[in-house]
Amino acid sequence: MSNDPKRRRRRTTATILAATAVAATVAVSSQLHAEATTTGFAEVVRYTFDEPAGPGFLDLAGGDQPLKPVSSKGGALTTITRADGTALMFPPPCEQEPCPRVALRAKSAADLNPGRRPIRFGATVLLAADQTTKGENVVQKGYSAGGSQYKLQIDGKAGKPSCAMVDAKGTVHIARSSITVADNTWHTLECRRKGTWLAIRIDGRRRGSATIPAGLSVSNSIPLSVGGKGAFRDNDQFQGALDDVWVAIA
Repeated sequence: MSNDPKRRRRRTTATILAATAVAATVAVSSQLHAEATTTGFAEVVRYTFDEPAGPGFLDLAGGDQPLKPVSSKGGALTTITRADGTALMFPPPCEQEPCPRVALRAKSAADLNPGRRPIRFGATVLLAADQTTKGENVVQKGYSAGGSQYKLQIDGKAGKPSCAMVDAKGTVHIARSSITVADNTWHTLECRRKGTWLAIRIDGRRRGSATIPAGLSVSNSIPLSVGGKGAFRDNDQFQGALDDVWVAIA
């Protein structure tokens, strides 16, 4: 251990700042959950990853849609400490096949399909600059190639989040963030759709929006997926750490 008092102070300050940042994101996440249940929205699923259920994780909103892992090529999840709970770490970027892949999936359910109704969904993420790829899926239900979809993702090497809504014909509408989250700091991400308005919010602030058709409807029989589409090759694997995933529908 260093005897340099200035170095010790710097380390102590860095530790305090890191703890403060985590506490701030926990507070924002809690605020989002509270808003979702007091502004006409009903939280249909919520996963904190603090409550394991066999190989998966409990749905704390109602318990009907636990998340279960699917994996290939040795893909595995590890747990890390965040605040007074746990978060999940996904596999690091891989440039040469075979690459490890893992995602979490919940069975399809009618109450996860918003149709044309307002929807809010989000997660808390930790991503470093060297963990970005051309596309990483955080939360999604449905696929863009027909069948309709809503999705939260982190796009490109710059690590900028975006929200996508896709109609049954496969027409994609995206609200893109103006800022990156690939800075090795925890951030709360949220997508909001209401009528013709779609927005991406980061740490409680709107960072991008788009106009979508009022009649755009999302309804499909595809499972809810977290951290990737699945365990197949083109799964848009999430590479960082993830916590507090939720979906609320009005």
